[in-house]
This record gives sequence, C-alpha cells and structure tokens, in this order.
Amino acid sequence: MARTLLEQAFPAVWLDGVFAAHRQRQYERELLFSTVVELMLLVAVGLRPSLHAAARQAEPLPVSLPALYDKLKRTDPALLGALVRASAERLGPVLAELGARPSRLPGYALRVIDGNHLPASHKRLKVLRECRGAALPGLAMVVYDPDSGLVTDLVAGEDAYTHERVLAAPLLDRAGPGQVWVGDRHFCPGALLSGWDAAGAGFVVREHATHPRLRDAGPWRMAGRTETGRLREQAITPAPAEADPDQAPAPDQAPAPDQAPTWRRIELTLTQPTQAGDRVLRLWSNLPASVSAAQIAQVYRDRWRIEGMFQRLEGVLRSEIPSLGHPRAALFGFSVALLAYNVLALIERCVERGHTPAAKPAAKPAAKPAAKPAAQAAPEISLYHLVLQIRAGYEGLLIALPPEHWTACGAVDPPALAARLLSLARKIDPRRVTARRRKPKDPAEKPKPASRGHLATARVLAAQTP
Repeated sequence: MARTLLEQAFPAVWLDGVFAAHRQRQYERELLFSTVVELMLLVAVGLRPSLHAAARQAEPLPVSLPALYDKLKRTDPALLGALVRASAERLGPVLAELGARPSRLPGYALRVIDGNHLPASHKRLKVLRECRGAALPGLAMVVYDPDSGLVTDLVAGEDAYTHERVLAAPLLDRAGPGQVWVGDRHFCPGALLSGWDAAGAGFVVREHATHPRLRDAGPWRMAGRTETGRLREQAITPAPAEADPDQAPAPDQAPAPDQAPTWRRIELTLTQPTQAGDRVLRLWSNLPASVSAAQIAQVYRDRWRIEGMFQRLEGVLRSEIPSLGHPRAALFGFSVALLAYNVLALIERCVERGHTPAAKPAAKPAAKPAAKPAAQAAPEISLYHLVLQIRAGYEGLLIALPPEHWTACGAVDPPALAARLLSLARKIDPRRVTARRRKPKDPAEKPKPASRGHLATARVLAAQTP
C-alpha cells in the first residue's frame, strides 16, 4: 500500500512539477528534485539510517554526494510549504472516497495550528564546532486537520528564535470561509484574530494574559457544563490593534477601529486543574451563536491532537535528523517526514475502513421486534505497527516486484486508487496493526530520589526482594 501510494499519488513527474511551480532560486540540471525526495522518504520511514546510506544503496546518482547535500542546503523554505499543501490536496480526494469520519464541528473544517522546534543537531558544520551551546536548526509552523488526519500546511522558519506568531502571519492568506483555526495563547494577538475574522474564517484561541486588549466587555452569562467543568460566556469588543515588534503587519482588509467586531469570550472553570495548575481557561472565538460554548470548549480540547501527531511524527518516523545541521536541510527532512505521515494517515484510514464490519441487510419482520445489536466500532490502527510492517516487507517487495509493475497498475484517479488500496487493506491481518490501550496507572505518589549519584540496579532490586 505504501509503495502504491508513493508511486501513484506522489509520482516523480508530479514532484518535479511542484518544484518547477514553486522554486525561487533553485534549478534542475542533473539531479532532480523528485530523486532527493525519494531518498529522504526512505530515511523518514526508517528504511535507511541516513541520507548518505540511502544514496549509496540506491541507483547511481548523476552527481556526487557533496552535491546532493548542497541541494538540500539550498532548498527554498517556501517550496517546502507548497510540497506539504500539494500532498494534502492530492490525498484529500482519495480520503473522501473512503468515507469521512464524523466531524468534530459539523459544517466547519478544523485547522489546528502549532509550532515545532527542531532539536539540537550535531555540530558537523565548521562554523559550529567552536560553539558550546546547542545548535538549533529551525522552527516549523504546522497546520493539522484532526478530522482527516492530514497535515495540510507548513511554514518553515530557518531562525529558531523566531516567535511562532510571526510564522503564523503568512497563513492568513490561505484562510477562508468555512474554516475554524484553533491555537493556544501564542496565537492570540489582535492582528492574527482580525486577519482570520476578515478572511471569513472562524477561530478558537486561548486568551493571552497581556494582548489583545478589550474595548468593551458585556455581562457574563451561564453557558452550561461539560464533563471537565462549568462554562460561562460574554460578548467582547477588541480594542484597536497596537504595534507589536514581533508580529507581522496586519492585512489591509482588517476592520477599522470604529468597525471593531464583536466576539465571544468563553470561560471554563475546571473541576480538576491542568498540569500547569490552571483552574480557569478563557477562550476567544468569533463563531456564531449557533455554535454552543460547550462545542467551542470541546474543539479547543481536541487541539491536543496535534501534540499526539508531533509525538507520532517523532517516535514513529525520523522527522528530526540530527546529522542534518544546516537549517534548510533539517527543515527539508522534517517536511518530507510530513509527506510520509500523510501517506501513513491514508493507509491507516484504508485499513480502518477495510476492516469495519459492514451493516447486515435487514431481515424479515418477526413477530416480536428483536433487540437492536450494538454497532461494532472500527479498529483503532497504530501507526507504529504500520511502520513496522512496512519496514519488514519493503525491501523484499522491491526485489520481488520490479518498478515496471508499479508504473503499469494505472490506478491514478481517486476512485480507482481508493478501490485498489481497500482491496489491499482487506488482506491485512488487523491484529498485527491494531493499537492496544494500557489500563490507567494507579495514582501513586512519585518517590523522591535519595541522592543524585549513580546506583546499581541489581542492588536496588535485591534490596526489594523479601
């Protein structure tokens, strides 16, 4: 399934077309952009330990290895975002053919936004060898769709000290009606909120302590309860946006100060405090009154799904390669890992859809109405076990089936590709790729360490033995 998607959904011609449409200063002569992406995909999935090993074991490259790394160091950051957006647009119709999951907010397309700082890299660059501090290669602003499971957009930042709200400013140009952008308190500046509102998009953002300021606030009114606490809300009017040295200029279509919009502020008093000790959460939103405060609170609660996506991206795939020290090379590796994640998300949906129990036809009416059987839920697929299966069989697959087999299958249009993937998914043993949930741990207090020195584990175990 992975090989089919890579060959049919992301063919080399399409990858080179994305490069030609969005490149700025780069060009292609002997080394194609699609070749570099294919090599990095092998590293991201874990089929090769490094780009150097992938290049050595692949077909002979038309250029030297230093030229390959130079290609990575000169990749335009705007091209990386275009590649991620194009992958989501290309996989979206195939995902629609498989049937959509229930939407978390019917009638709206959720866009969860968050930043991911790439960890410190090895100091292989000559300019870093005399530096004592950790070398941070960059920051990536990721947009995630929790309903489809796809990463839909990316803004790559080479400067690791750049604030997240600065990288979020270019995303305003791609916001539109029917979308709801969800973010934490870093995305609460008035320029971002006004930009989303002017574009016709909705937002659900946690309130920041200092900005933006309010010009007017209405009375509080009770808005019910949720499973986590008590809700109340009020109408608010933001004050005119002030200049922020860290924030990009607001778009020209932002409303004038005398035409300030009226938004909603929702306060959730938690029954149990958060890990940071907060008992009160305040959310800002411009969604209409038809969307209840409880729905808005649940949408923000689902924002943490992007954190789970980041964990899977780091734990299942090799999205952070410490050997790539140059910012553009490290961001290229992270972007290709997002491409692989979208492929895995589609495979996950195919396996889930292929092993969902089909509804049985209605039986003849009996004398007494039979009890309605409980609906069987779809299996929960683990991306970790999916990747294990791919790593175990990919190498043998390349040997058994030559490249001509994949180019001749002809499943290019979304209905045909979805049907082919479903037929393959039904042959998978779901027990091999199903996630298993552990039972919750006992709420026991953590023991305090006796000292900060080292100890022998065998002696500690022997001391506990009766």
